Amino acid sequence: MPTVREAAFKVFQHFGVDRLFGNPGSTELPMLKAMPFPYVMGLNEAVVVGMADGYARASGRPALVNLHSSAGTGHSLGNLFTAYKNNAPVVVTAGQQARSILPHDPFLFAERPTEFPRPYVKFAVEPARAEDVPLALARAFAVALTPPMGPVFVSIPVDDWDRDCEMPALPDLALRTYPDPAGIERLAALLDGAERPALVLGTGVANCHGWDAAIRLAERCGASVWAAPYAAREAFPENHPQFAGFLPAWRDKIRGLLAPHDAILVAGAPVFTYHVEGSGPHWPEHARLAALSEDPQHLASLPGGYGVLGDVAAGLDALAGRVAARAFAGESHQLRTPEPGMTAAHVLSRLAALRPAEAVIVEEAPTARGPVHDTLPITREGGFYTCASGGLGYSLPAAVGVALGQEDKVIAVLGDGAAMYTIQGLFSARAEAANVSFVILNNAAYAALTGFAGEFGMNHVPGCDLSGLDFVQLAEAQGVPARRVDTVDDLDAAISWSLAQSGPSLLDVRIS
Repeated sequence: MPTVREAAFKVFQHFGVDRLFGNPGSTELPMLKAMPFPYVMGLNEAVVVGMADGYARASGRPALVNLHSSAGTGHSLGNLFTAYKNNAPVVVTAGQQARSILPHDPFLFAERPTEFPRPYVKFAVEPARAEDVPLALARAFAVALTPPMGPVFVSIPVDDWDRDCEMPALPDLALRTYPDPAGIERLAALLDGAERPALVLGTGVANCHGWDAAIRLAERCGASVWAAPYAAREAFPENHPQFAGFLPAWRDKIRGLLAPHDAILVAGAPVFTYHVEGSGPHWPEHARLAALSEDPQHLASLPGGYGVLGDVAAGLDALAGRVAARAFAGESHQLRTPEPGMTAAHVLSRLAALRPAEAVIVEEAPTARGPVHDTLPITREGGFYTCASGGLGYSLPAAVGVALGQEDKVIAVLGDGAAMYTIQGLFSARAEAANVSFVILNNAAYAALTGFAGEFGMNHVPGCDLSGLDFVQLAEAQGVPARRVDTVDDLDAAISWSLAQSGPSLLDVRIS
């Protein structure tokens, strides 16, 4: 009979695992014996989960994470929450103390291991017997990969790994779910009956690999295409003439921007994601609305309109073959060419001009989100990743994972405050020779908060001054080459230097 460890390794192999992301602790050590694939180490569990999330989304395969019991899992929770919002198929195993001493409240044990990561995992279990661990892992992978994908959690006592067990039968799963044909007919009728249709595309389009299908549908029916509020992936080429722009997370503004349209199809996103309170209808009252999503929660929370559940790419593709042809008559999103200066907009415009055509953008710079939209268009499938949860500390380690999950240059556009949450991820970038250019837009503040303060009638926000941080020294201390950029005259040369590196590099760009 195999040991639990041997059976677990076969489960990992069956589901395509090719590396383990972790930060080793005492209750995980027996899992690491005779490991058949590389170990990717992070210096903090938030870094570990961020890397795994980026790797899973970029590679298209599940990522395996190993954490310590309570403290290590606790450190990871911010990015575990983000993995849940990102629909990232991350399988987390967490060490637990030996079963024989669990009744005695031992040091470094998890009292309620399955409750701790909830509600931000799809499945959590500590198997009742050591023999049940391999089957629990197989179920965890199946749940993680079932749309809408997301993280799962398995707590494993330290003395389970060397126990004998039976090898469970492992399923070969086809998990793509197709929309109801009758639902597709109703969506087609909505678009055919409109004079000025609009598509609002969200993260679910990328999760389902719907880039090409979205282009075919938009060009067939002549629809204007909007990015859903806070979309965390690319959904449509932002230099396409039918791309209309980005919807904000404000109800009134969404209604105003969508006012020219008489039919709205939201695909791969909720209706809608908001950041502040609003009032009135959720979309223009004269327009008809429908939604297509693989996430049943998007439809359960639909504030009216018609909803269809199923794979977004399959639905868009079916619609492209069903709707009537119509010429596009809307307005295109206009990119800006900002005046030279040490501003986020100018820095990003130079990145756009100098980047390789296939470069991948990983973003976490809340203050610069508007300039990103205006100056740094995403023009390729698989070309953009950001944090769907709104929490900070994701994108620096995620950029490392994205670089490990695909072959193209990664450009991580980060705010100074965001970068500091997981700055020790630079150690992993150096250790893994990750091909990432980290570009820190350093304005010496939590400027997103000071800019948002007006919504609450505040003219001063305490605790937002970040002056004094030196990212060149922080990077070089972890083995990553870095340069500081203070002037426009030095900007292009510094960007070109960073993009020419085959491993990680960092630019500390001082913006006003």
